[in-house]
Amino acid sequence: MLPSATEAMRKLAEPAGDRMIINMGPSHPAMHGTVKMVLTLDGETVEDVDIHVGYLHRGFEKMSEQGTWQQVLPYTDRLNYVSPLINNVGYVGAIEALWGVEITPRCKYVRMIASELSRLTDHLTSIAAGALELGGFTPFLFGLEAREVLYTLVEELSGARLTTSYTRIGGLAADLPPDYEAHLRAALVKVDTLMVKVDKLLTKNRIFYDRMIATGVLSPEDAISSGCTGIMLRSAGVDWDLRKHEPYLAYDEVDFDVIVGATGDNYDRYLCRMEEIHQSVRIIDQCFKQMPDGPVNVADWRVSMPPKDKVYNSIEGMIAHFKLVTDGHQVPAGEAYYAVEGGNGELGFYILSAGVGRPWKVHVRAPCFYAMGILKKLICGHMLADIVPTFDTLNMIGGEVDR
Repeated sequence: MLPSATEAMRKLAEPAGDRMIINMGPSHPAMHGTVKMVLTLDGETVEDVDIHVGYLHRGFEKMSEQGTWQQVLPYTDRLNYVSPLINNVGYVGAIEALWGVEITPRCKYVRMIASELSRLTDHLTSIAAGALELGGFTPFLFGLEAREVLYTLVEELSGARLTTSYTRIGGLAADLPPDYEAHLRAALVKVDTLMVKVDKLLTKNRIFYDRMIATGVLSPEDAISSGCTGIMLRSAGVDWDLRKHEPYLAYDEVDFDVIVGATGDNYDRYLCRMEEIHQSVRIIDQCFKQMPDGPVNVADWRVSMPPKDKVYNSIEGMIAHFKLVTDGHQVPAGEAYYAVEGGNGELGFYILSAGVGRPWKVHVRAPCFYAMGILKKLICGHMLADIVPTFDTLNMIGGEVDR
Protein backbone atom coordinates (compact mmCIF):
# COMPACT_ATOMS: atom_id res chain seq x y z
CA MET A 1 0.00 0.00 0.00
CA LEU A 2 1.31 3.45 -0.89
CA PRO A 3 1.96 5.78 2.06
CA SER A 4 -0.59 8.51 2.53
CA ALA A 5 0.23 12.09 1.61
CA THR A 6 0.04 13.04 5.30
CA GLU A 7 2.62 10.38 6.25
CA ALA A 8 4.93 11.44 3.42
CA MET A 9 4.73 15.08 4.53
CA ARG A 10 5.42 14.04 8.12
CA LYS A 11 8.61 12.22 7.08
CA LEU A 12 9.79 15.22 5.12
CA ALA A 13 9.23 17.42 8.15
CA GLU A 14 11.29 15.16 10.46
CA PRO A 15 14.68 16.63 11.41
CA ALA A 16 17.52 15.05 9.47
CA GLY A 17 19.88 15.06 12.44
CA ASP A 18 23.48 14.45 11.29
CA ARG A 19 22.36 12.78 8.05
CA MET A 20 23.95 14.19 4.90
CA ILE A 21 24.75 13.23 1.32
CA ILE A 22 28.30 13.70 0.05
CA ASN A 23 30.36 12.74 -3.00
CA MET A 24 33.50 10.72 -2.36
CA GLY A 25 35.57 10.84 -5.53
CA PRO A 26 36.41 10.80 -8.33
CA SER A 27 39.10 13.31 -7.28
CA HIS A 28 39.58 11.60 -3.90
CA PRO A 29 43.03 9.93 -4.00
CA ALA A 30 41.63 6.57 -2.87
CA MET A 31 39.07 6.44 -5.71
CA HIS A 32 41.53 5.71 -8.53
CA GLY A 33 40.59 8.79 -10.50
CA THR A 34 37.35 7.39 -11.97
CA VAL A 35 35.20 5.98 -9.15
CA LYS A 36 32.61 8.12 -7.38
CA MET A 37 30.62 7.10 -4.32
CA VAL A 38 27.50 9.06 -3.43
CA LEU A 39 27.34 8.48 0.31
CA THR A 40 24.38 8.93 2.66
CA LEU A 41 25.89 9.42 6.09
CA ASP A 42 24.39 9.49 9.55
CA GLY A 43 27.24 11.10 11.40
CA GLU A 44 30.19 8.94 10.33
CA THR A 45 28.11 5.83 9.68
CA VAL A 46 27.40 4.93 6.05
CA GLU A 47 23.64 4.41 5.66
CA ASP A 48 23.61 4.04 1.87
CA VAL A 49 25.99 4.34 -1.07
CA ASP A 50 25.51 4.67 -4.81
CA ILE A 51 28.72 3.53 -6.52
CA HIS A 52 29.64 4.88 -9.96
CA VAL A 53 32.57 2.99 -11.48
CA GLY A 54 33.22 5.76 -14.01
CA TYR A 55 34.74 5.42 -17.45
CA LEU A 56 38.17 5.10 -18.98
CA HIS A 57 36.54 5.42 -22.43
CA ARG A 58 38.16 2.26 -23.78
CA GLY A 59 35.38 0.00 -25.02
CA PHE A 60 37.57 -3.12 -25.14
CA GLU A 61 34.86 -5.52 -26.25
CA LYS A 62 33.64 -3.34 -29.13
CA MET A 63 37.15 -2.47 -30.28
CA SER A 64 37.93 -6.19 -30.47
CA GLU A 65 35.53 -6.50 -33.41
CA GLN A 66 37.54 -4.06 -35.54
CA GLY A 67 40.93 -5.79 -35.87
CA THR A 68 42.30 -9.23 -36.63
CA TRP A 69 42.53 -11.83 -33.89
CA GLN A 70 46.16 -10.96 -33.20
CA GLN A 71 45.56 -7.21 -33.30
CA VAL A 72 43.22 -7.54 -30.30
CA LEU A 73 46.11 -8.69 -28.10
CA PRO A 74 47.44 -5.20 -27.19
CA TYR A 75 43.94 -4.25 -25.99
CA THR A 76 44.12 -7.03 -23.38
CA ASP A 77 47.18 -5.36 -21.84
CA ARG A 78 44.93 -2.47 -20.86
CA LEU A 79 42.38 -4.57 -18.95
CA ASN A 80 44.25 -5.27 -15.75
CA TYR A 81 47.28 -3.15 -16.52
CA VAL A 82 48.92 -4.24 -13.26
CA SER A 83 49.16 -7.87 -14.42
CA PRO A 84 48.96 -7.68 -18.23
CA LEU A 85 50.81 -10.92 -18.95
CA ILE A 86 47.96 -12.93 -17.43
CA ASN A 87 45.52 -11.11 -19.73
CA ASN A 88 47.68 -12.03 -22.73
CA VAL A 89 47.73 -15.70 -21.72
CA GLY A 90 43.97 -15.83 -21.17
CA TYR A 91 43.05 -14.24 -24.49
CA VAL A 92 45.21 -16.42 -26.75
CA GLY A 93 44.18 -19.45 -24.70
CA ALA A 94 40.55 -18.87 -25.73
CA ILE A 95 41.49 -18.75 -29.41
CA GLU A 96 43.62 -21.89 -29.13
CA ALA A 97 40.79 -23.69 -27.31
CA LEU A 98 38.34 -22.88 -30.10
CA TRP A 99 40.84 -23.77 -32.81
CA GLY A 100 42.02 -26.97 -31.12
CA VAL A 101 45.64 -25.81 -31.12
CA GLU A 102 47.98 -27.63 -28.72
CA ILE A 103 50.88 -25.39 -27.72
CA THR A 104 54.36 -26.79 -27.06
CA PRO A 105 55.37 -28.05 -23.59
CA ARG A 106 57.99 -25.31 -23.23
CA CYS A 107 55.47 -22.64 -24.13
CA LYS A 108 53.19 -23.80 -21.31
CA TYR A 109 55.92 -23.33 -18.73
CA VAL A 110 57.05 -19.96 -20.07
CA ARG A 111 53.46 -18.72 -19.98
CA MET A 112 53.21 -19.91 -16.38
CA ILE A 113 56.39 -18.04 -15.44
CA ALA A 114 55.03 -14.91 -17.12
CA SER A 115 51.66 -15.30 -15.35
CA GLU A 116 53.18 -15.75 -11.89
CA LEU A 117 55.51 -12.83 -12.47
CA SER A 118 52.46 -10.70 -13.24
CA ARG A 119 50.62 -12.05 -10.19
CA LEU A 120 53.52 -10.89 -8.04
CA THR A 121 53.38 -7.35 -9.43
CA ASP A 122 49.59 -7.32 -8.93
CA HIS A 123 49.73 -8.37 -5.27
CA LEU A 124 52.64 -6.03 -4.54
CA THR A 125 50.71 -3.10 -5.98
CA SER A 126 47.62 -3.90 -3.93
CA ILE A 127 49.53 -4.28 -0.66
CA ALA A 128 51.69 -1.20 -1.22
CA ALA A 129 48.85 1.09 -2.31
CA GLY A 130 46.62 -0.14 0.52
CA ALA A 131 49.34 0.65 3.06
CA LEU A 132 49.85 4.13 1.60
CA GLU A 133 46.18 5.03 1.77
CA LEU A 134 46.13 4.07 5.45
CA GLY A 135 49.14 6.30 6.14
CA GLY A 136 51.96 3.77 5.70
CA PHE A 137 54.35 5.57 3.38
CA THR A 138 57.43 3.45 4.19
CA PRO A 139 55.85 0.04 3.37
CA PHE A 140 54.49 1.66 0.22
CA LEU A 141 58.03 2.54 -0.86
CA PHE A 142 59.29 -0.97 -0.08
CA GLY A 143 56.41 -2.57 -2.00
CA LEU A 144 56.91 -0.33 -5.01
CA GLU A 145 60.65 -0.98 -4.97
CA ALA A 146 59.93 -4.72 -5.08
CA ARG A 147 57.52 -4.19 -7.95
CA GLU A 148 60.10 -2.10 -9.79
CA VAL A 149 62.62 -4.94 -9.50
CA LEU A 150 60.09 -7.25 -11.16
CA TYR A 151 59.11 -4.70 -13.82
CA THR A 152 62.72 -4.84 -14.99
CA LEU A 153 62.26 -8.57 -15.53
CA VAL A 154 58.93 -8.01 -17.33
CA GLU A 155 60.68 -5.54 -19.63
CA GLU A 156 63.51 -7.98 -20.28
CA LEU A 157 60.95 -10.64 -21.19
CA SER A 158 58.57 -8.65 -23.38
CA GLY A 159 60.27 -5.34 -24.16
CA ALA A 160 57.72 -3.33 -22.16
CA ARG A 161 56.92 -2.76 -18.50
CA LEU A 162 53.11 -2.58 -18.69
CA THR A 163 51.84 -3.04 -22.24
CA THR A 164 53.53 -6.39 -22.73
CA SER A 165 51.68 -8.06 -25.66
CA TYR A 166 53.97 -11.03 -25.08
CA THR A 167 51.91 -14.02 -26.19
CA ARG A 168 51.03 -15.02 -29.72
CA ILE A 169 48.36 -17.36 -31.05
CA GLY A 170 50.09 -20.72 -30.91
CA GLY A 171 53.03 -19.54 -28.84
CA LEU A 172 55.00 -16.51 -27.73
CA ALA A 173 56.64 -13.44 -29.20
CA ALA A 174 60.01 -14.91 -28.20
CA ASP A 175 61.60 -17.48 -25.93
CA LEU A 176 63.14 -16.53 -22.60
CA PRO A 177 66.18 -14.22 -23.00
CA PRO A 178 69.66 -15.59 -22.23
CA ASP A 179 70.41 -15.89 -18.49
CA TYR A 180 66.81 -14.99 -17.68
CA GLU A 181 66.54 -17.62 -14.96
CA ALA A 182 69.55 -16.21 -13.11
CA HIS A 183 68.22 -12.66 -13.42
CA LEU A 184 64.78 -13.65 -12.14
CA ARG A 185 66.11 -15.67 -9.22
CA ALA A 186 68.30 -12.75 -8.14
CA ALA A 187 65.29 -10.42 -8.41
CA LEU A 188 63.15 -12.73 -6.27
CA VAL A 189 65.78 -12.71 -3.52
CA LYS A 190 65.61 -8.90 -3.50
CA VAL A 191 61.79 -9.01 -3.47
CA ASP A 192 61.82 -11.41 -0.51
CA THR A 193 64.11 -9.08 1.44
CA LEU A 194 61.78 -6.15 0.82
CA MET A 195 58.65 -8.14 1.68
CA VAL A 196 60.15 -9.14 5.03
CA LYS A 197 60.38 -5.42 5.79
CA VAL A 198 56.79 -4.85 4.68
CA ASP A 199 55.65 -7.74 6.85
CA LYS A 200 57.42 -6.32 9.91
CA LEU A 201 55.95 -2.88 9.31
CA LEU A 202 52.35 -3.92 8.67
CA THR A 203 51.23 -7.34 9.83
CA LYS A 204 51.40 -6.71 13.59
CA ASN A 205 51.19 -2.94 13.41
CA ARG A 206 48.47 -1.90 15.87
CA ILE A 207 47.11 0.96 13.74
CA PHE A 208 47.09 -1.11 10.54
CA TYR A 209 45.56 -4.11 12.32
CA ASP A 210 42.78 -2.07 13.93
CA ARG A 211 41.87 -0.46 10.62
CA MET A 212 41.73 -3.81 8.80
CA ILE A 213 40.39 -6.39 11.25
CA ALA A 214 36.61 -7.05 11.22
CA THR A 215 36.01 -4.46 8.47
CA GLY A 216 34.70 -5.24 4.99
CA VAL A 217 33.61 -8.72 6.10
CA LEU A 218 32.46 -10.91 3.21
CA SER A 219 30.66 -14.16 3.97
CA PRO A 220 31.23 -17.27 1.83
CA GLU A 221 27.56 -17.22 0.76
CA ASP A 222 27.71 -13.60 -0.38
CA ALA A 223 31.02 -14.19 -2.15
CA ILE A 224 29.61 -17.11 -4.12
CA SER A 225 26.23 -15.53 -4.91
CA SER A 226 27.84 -12.30 -6.16
CA GLY A 227 30.33 -14.09 -8.42
CA CYS A 228 33.43 -13.05 -6.49
CA THR A 229 36.54 -15.13 -7.19
CA GLY A 230 40.24 -15.01 -6.40
CA ILE A 231 41.37 -13.40 -3.16
CA MET A 232 37.84 -12.18 -2.38
CA LEU A 233 36.48 -15.73 -2.46
CA ARG A 234 39.42 -17.52 -0.88
CA SER A 235 39.75 -15.03 1.99
CA ALA A 236 36.11 -15.81 2.84
CA GLY A 237 37.06 -19.45 3.41
CA VAL A 238 36.18 -20.96 0.03
CA ASP A 239 38.91 -23.23 -1.34
CA TRP A 240 38.76 -22.41 -5.05
CA ASP A 241 41.63 -21.63 -7.39
CA LEU A 242 41.45 -22.37 -11.11
CA ARG A 243 45.13 -23.27 -11.18
CA LYS A 244 44.43 -26.10 -8.74
CA HIS A 245 40.80 -27.10 -9.32
CA GLU A 246 40.52 -26.60 -13.09
CA PRO A 247 44.21 -26.63 -14.08
CA TYR A 248 45.36 -25.19 -17.39
CA LEU A 249 48.80 -24.97 -19.01
CA ALA A 250 50.97 -27.18 -16.73
CA TYR A 251 49.66 -26.09 -13.32
CA ASP A 252 48.75 -29.69 -12.56
CA GLU A 253 52.47 -30.53 -12.75
CA VAL A 254 53.61 -28.08 -10.04
CA ASP A 255 53.02 -28.12 -6.29
CA PHE A 256 51.60 -25.11 -4.46
CA ASP A 257 49.08 -24.35 -1.73
CA VAL A 258 45.73 -22.64 -2.14
CA ILE A 259 45.69 -19.93 0.53
CA VAL A 260 42.33 -19.76 2.30
CA GLY A 261 41.22 -17.21 4.90
CA ALA A 262 38.85 -17.56 7.84
CA THR A 263 36.71 -14.44 8.21
CA GLY A 264 36.74 -12.73 4.81
CA ASP A 265 37.63 -9.34 6.25
CA ASN A 266 40.14 -6.79 4.99
CA TYR A 267 42.90 -8.24 7.15
CA ASP A 268 42.34 -11.73 5.73
CA ARG A 269 42.56 -10.38 2.21
CA TYR A 270 45.86 -8.71 3.09
CA LEU A 271 47.25 -11.93 4.62
CA CYS A 272 46.14 -14.01 1.63
CA ARG A 273 47.95 -11.71 -0.78
CA MET A 274 51.11 -11.79 1.33
CA GLU A 275 51.13 -15.59 1.35
CA GLU A 276 50.22 -15.96 -2.33
CA ILE A 277 53.40 -14.04 -3.14
CA HIS A 278 55.38 -16.92 -1.61
CA GLN A 279 53.31 -19.48 -3.54
CA SER A 280 53.98 -17.72 -6.85
CA VAL A 281 57.71 -17.83 -6.10
CA ARG A 282 57.36 -21.59 -5.46
CA ILE A 283 55.65 -22.07 -8.82
CA ILE A 284 58.28 -20.07 -10.71
CA ASP A 285 61.05 -22.12 -9.09
CA GLN A 286 59.43 -25.40 -10.16
CA CYS A 287 58.78 -24.11 -13.68
CA PHE A 288 62.47 -23.45 -14.23
CA LYS A 289 63.38 -26.88 -12.87
CA GLN A 290 60.79 -28.78 -14.93
CA MET A 291 60.67 -26.75 -18.14
CA PRO A 292 61.82 -28.77 -21.17
CA ASP A 293 63.86 -27.51 -24.08
CA GLY A 294 62.33 -27.07 -27.50
CA PRO A 295 60.39 -24.50 -29.50
CA VAL A 296 57.86 -22.12 -27.98
CA ASN A 297 55.72 -21.78 -31.12
CA VAL A 298 53.78 -24.46 -32.99
CA ALA A 299 55.24 -25.43 -36.34
CA ASP A 300 52.01 -24.78 -38.29
CA TRP A 301 52.40 -21.47 -40.19
CA ARG A 302 48.63 -21.13 -40.43
CA VAL A 303 48.73 -20.58 -36.66
CA SER A 304 52.14 -19.15 -35.79
CA MET A 305 54.11 -16.53 -37.61
CA PRO A 306 56.98 -18.09 -39.61
CA PRO A 307 60.50 -17.22 -38.43
CA LYS A 308 61.96 -14.06 -39.93
CA ASP A 309 64.70 -15.94 -41.79
CA LYS A 310 61.99 -17.97 -43.54
CA VAL A 311 59.97 -14.82 -44.32
CA TYR A 312 62.97 -13.13 -45.92
CA ASN A 313 64.45 -16.16 -47.69
CA SER A 314 61.57 -18.38 -48.82
CA ILE A 315 58.42 -17.79 -50.83
CA GLU A 316 56.43 -20.08 -48.50
CA GLY A 317 57.45 -18.10 -45.42
CA MET A 318 56.73 -14.77 -47.10
CA ILE A 319 53.25 -15.86 -48.23
CA ALA A 320 52.38 -17.31 -44.81
CA HIS A 321 53.44 -14.09 -43.10
CA PHE A 322 51.53 -11.96 -45.62
CA LYS A 323 48.32 -13.96 -45.21
CA LEU A 324 48.39 -13.85 -41.40
CA VAL A 325 49.05 -10.11 -41.32
CA THR A 326 46.52 -9.06 -43.96
CA ASP A 327 43.72 -11.64 -43.63
CA GLY A 328 44.24 -12.61 -40.00
CA HIS A 329 44.12 -16.07 -38.44
CA GLN A 330 41.31 -18.11 -39.95
CA VAL A 331 39.82 -19.30 -36.67
CA PRO A 332 37.03 -21.84 -37.29
CA ALA A 333 33.43 -20.74 -36.72
CA GLY A 334 32.17 -21.41 -33.23
CA GLU A 335 32.41 -20.19 -29.67
CA ALA A 336 34.66 -20.87 -26.71
CA TYR A 337 35.21 -19.75 -23.13
CA TYR A 338 38.63 -19.98 -21.55
CA ALA A 339 39.44 -18.87 -18.00
CA VAL A 340 42.67 -18.32 -16.10
CA GLU A 341 43.37 -17.37 -12.50
CA GLY A 342 44.05 -13.65 -12.72
CA GLY A 343 45.51 -11.46 -10.03
CA ASN A 344 42.00 -10.76 -8.70
CA GLY A 345 40.16 -13.93 -9.63
CA GLU A 346 38.69 -15.75 -12.61
CA LEU A 347 39.65 -13.90 -15.79
CA GLY A 348 37.67 -15.45 -18.61
CA PHE A 349 37.42 -14.71 -22.31
CA TYR A 350 34.35 -15.69 -24.30
CA ILE A 351 34.95 -15.49 -28.04
CA LEU A 352 32.63 -15.99 -30.98
CA SER A 353 34.07 -16.65 -34.43
CA ALA A 354 32.32 -16.41 -37.77
CA GLY A 355 35.16 -18.28 -39.47
CA VAL A 356 36.95 -15.16 -40.71
CA GLY A 357 40.13 -13.34 -39.75
CA ARG A 358 38.63 -11.13 -37.07
CA PRO A 359 36.44 -11.79 -34.01
CA TRP A 360 32.69 -11.60 -34.31
CA LYS A 361 32.40 -11.05 -30.56
CA VAL A 362 34.78 -10.91 -27.58
CA HIS A 363 33.54 -10.71 -24.02
CA VAL A 364 35.72 -10.62 -20.92
CA ARG A 365 34.66 -11.93 -17.54
CA ALA A 366 36.61 -9.41 -15.48
CA PRO A 367 36.99 -10.37 -11.79
CA CYS A 368 37.06 -6.74 -10.59
CA PHE A 369 33.62 -6.12 -12.07
CA TYR A 370 32.06 -8.73 -9.77
CA ALA A 371 34.00 -7.54 -6.73
CA MET A 372 32.60 -4.04 -7.28
CA GLY A 373 29.11 -5.54 -7.28
CA ILE A 374 29.42 -6.61 -3.63
CA LEU A 375 31.16 -3.43 -2.42
CA LYS A 376 27.95 -1.69 -1.36
CA LYS A 377 27.10 -4.50 1.03
CA LEU A 378 30.57 -4.34 2.57
CA ILE A 379 30.34 -0.58 3.17
CA CYS A 380 26.78 0.08 4.35
CA GLY A 381 26.35 0.09 8.12
CA HIS A 382 30.03 0.70 8.75
CA MET A 383 32.12 3.79 9.37
CA LEU A 384 33.18 6.28 6.72
CA ALA A 385 36.83 5.56 7.55
CA ASP A 386 36.30 1.85 6.71
CA ILE A 387 35.62 2.62 3.04
CA VAL A 388 39.28 3.16 2.18
CA PRO A 389 40.71 -0.17 3.44
CA THR A 390 37.69 -2.07 2.09
CA PHE A 391 37.94 -0.53 -1.35
CA ASP A 392 41.72 -1.07 -1.34
CA THR A 393 41.52 -4.77 -0.56
CA LEU A 394 39.11 -5.25 -3.47
CA ASN A 395 42.00 -4.07 -5.67
CA MET A 396 39.68 -2.58 -8.28
CA ILE A 397 41.40 -2.01 -11.63
CA GLY A 398 39.54 0.54 -13.76
CA GLY A 399 40.43 -1.06 -17.09
CA GLU A 400 38.53 -4.22 -16.15
CA VAL A 401 35.29 -2.64 -14.98
CA ASP A 402 34.97 -0.17 -17.86
CA ARG A 403 32.30 -1.30 -20.26
